[in-house]
Amino acid sequence: MNDFEEKVRKTLANPQNQGEMPDADSVGTVGSPDCGDMLRMWLKFTEKDGKKVIDRASFQSFGCQTAIAVASMATEMLQGKTAEEAAELNAQELSGELGALPPMKIHCGQLVEGALKDALDQDADISAPTSHEGTSQTLSSSMQQKPKGTLRIIPLED
Repeated sequence: MNDFEEKVRKTLANPQNQGEMPDADSVGTVGSPDCGDMLRMWLKFTEKDGKKVIDRASFQSFGCQTAIAVASMATEMLQGKTAEEAAELNAQELSGELGALPPMKIHCGQLVEGALKDALDQDADISAPTSHEGTSQTLSSSMQQKPKGTLRIIPLED
């Protein structure tokens, strides 16, 4: 087993921040029509030193083990970052301690990056954390409602 596979195995043994976040401020979803993977990322913001920062991040992945491992690493890395700092992170940086992804797994990092960017885009109109009367939509609740608008599929680069 090579070093990358060992790091993925260890991360999968105890994935961090996996699951829906009902009180999230924004939610990003991305899917890859090529491989069939889908990833959703939830972000919760707070104010720290007069700046809006990511307090918590969580994810749900319908994909391969590498996508789960990268998402786990990324959600840990995002805590304490401003939206601007998070938006500057690329797929390779979001892989964290996993290191460079093998060529056939680069799309996993891009999947996580896409979900993050989509969540940040959803949050672009929010100027500061506010209390919400309701809660954000979860993946399971969204599947029970009639779809609104069109499905947004974000193509990932090879």
